[in-house]
Amino acid sequence: MEYRNYIIAAYAVFAIVLGWDFLASRLQIRRELRNARQRAARGAARSTNSDLSR
Repeated sequence: MEYRNYIIAAYAVFAIVLGWDFLASRLQIRRELRNARQRAARGAARSTNSDLSR
């Protein structure tokens, strides 16, 4: 019983770190998808502009 507070704190820290790891990876995936979409849009616009200038 004397280690109860330590165990509760350890589980709390574990849950916080696990949650942060999940959230950070989801945010990174969203950021990379947005960057990929922007690169594709720029590439499409660039090819459209070069086709129009010919």
